Amino acid sequence: MPKDYIPFNKTGYFSPIVCDYLDEKLGLRPYYNRYPKLQNFEKQLQTKRSCFSNWSRTILGQSLEKQYRNIKTSKETLKNIDYLYYDTTFTVTTGHQLNLFTGPLYFLYKIVSTINLSKALKAKYPRYNFVPIYWMATEDHDFDEINHFNFKGKKIQWNKKTSGAVGKIATEGLEAVFNLFSKELGSNLNAETLKSLFKNAYLKHDNLADATRFLVNELFKPYGLVIIDGDEQVLKKHFIPFIADDILNQTAHKCITKTNEGLSRQYGIQANPREINFFYLTDSVRERIVFEDGKYKVLNTNIVWEEGEIGKEILEFPERFSPNVITRPLYQEVVLPNLCYIGGGGELAYWFQLKDNFEKAEEPFPMLMLRNSVLIQSENQSEKLRKLNISNEDIFLKRASFINKKVREISNIEIDFSSQKEALKKQFDGLYQLAAQTDKSFLGAVKAQEAKQLKGLDALEKRLLKAQKRKLSEEVSRMIALQNELFPNEGLQERNTNFSELYLEYGDALIPKLIENLDPFQSEFLILKL
Repeated sequence: MPKDYIPFNKTGYFSPIVCDYLDEKLGLRPYYNRYPKLQNFEKQLQTKRSCFSNWSRTILGQSLEKQYRNIKTSKETLKNIDYLYYDTTFTVTTGHQLNLFTGPLYFLYKIVSTINLSKALKAKYPRYNFVPIYWMATEDHDFDEINHFNFKGKKIQWNKKTSGAVGKIATEGLEAVFNLFSKELGSNLNAETLKSLFKNAYLKHDNLADATRFLVNELFKPYGLVIIDGDEQVLKKHFIPFIADDILNQTAHKCITKTNEGLSRQYGIQANPREINFFYLTDSVRERIVFEDGKYKVLNTNIVWEEGEIGKEILEFPERFSPNVITRPLYQEVVLPNLCYIGGGGELAYWFQLKDNFEKAEEPFPMLMLRNSVLIQSENQSEKLRKLNISNEDIFLKRASFINKKVREISNIEIDFSSQKEALKKQFDGLYQLAAQTDKSFLGAVKAQEAKQLKGLDALEKRLLKAQKRKLSEEVSRMIALQNELFPNEGLQERNTNFSELYLEYGDALIPKLIENLDPFQSEFLILKL
């Protein structure tokens, strides 16, 4: 199956901190533990094994058995849940929001990267077992981020008034979304499969967490993926000391603020810690906890504790304390025998802020791996790119730069006035020599005239380019249409397109093809021709 690669730093879509991490720049070295090379996992494995107790494994296993009680899943997944009871088993984890019908394509790529890393580790270290984990972000509360997906340029959206954590949101109202989506899909065999998948996930489950678990399980159950919901009383109970430490001592705020001072000298900061990094969570409420006037308060509610009371609340009801983006990674690592977290560029950027806080909490900091990124091209699109002589580097350019570059290449007129500009500068060199022998005011006049004429050449070059665009409008239109197909809304395909568009064409072969072609250790952007 044809595939090409382009370095992340040549795509124009990835931040300096991510590109520097992939290049293993020394400036980032203090902010992570071990770089995710296959040979480095052995030490990570031994570190995690030494501090993850059998009691922790029992809590995790029993919680997962409860969560899977009413789910029909594969033997591979059930076997992986059973393996987690043993100290020779470790996890590789990714996490994501509960996007409607998986949201953008990269949702799939994160999970495929996790599955494939687990397989690679098993091949390298056969005496151990490695379980791919999808951590559902059920406690998030930003419904507007997850209530839609894009299909063939249209936004399929679930309009609903909500409050509290998204995992608890009732699925009422999704029948209208299903009816709209069904009309857009058509009626071929793959379309019918997609309709059945949506219907069984969202119209036969009461809340978004259960619907998402069903959907992801159906897509990935042949690969032993284990799905976990952290909104679980027994798991939160295991996290009580860390909840109390953050709320009572503000440890994370102190550690991460200090880390950010160093990190911000080179890079932008992805997430800022609060004094208290937990929300208070009930069926309909997820609001920040703050300390004001000597009391702990839940914003936008009447819930208040004296200093001595909140500790009791944490002990008796740990499930009511929901970590934010700063403390969720620690929660995840406390309850899982995890070796590596796989995430996107933005996720890795905030993980780099957390290492010192993990050390303060005496928890091993996981290895961090950038998920696979993919641009999928059909055979037809690939052939069009070839005929138009558009390279991988070309297609990733922003629209204006892309068109300007290609028009210059295909034009029968040279649209580059660099030689004229150099000749003009040489002409002015003589005038500068003359100006040096007379009044300074003449030197200023020479400089002004040179700038004026160079600016005039720039303007003429732009007008010539614009004229050639009009003359080559047919070729330009074809190139723009092709780039629009591959980069919808002038953004990465993986951040816009829903998997259903590709499933219509490739059907059940789609995910196996991704499993076959995505290599988590290939630190370049994959261009996959299906």
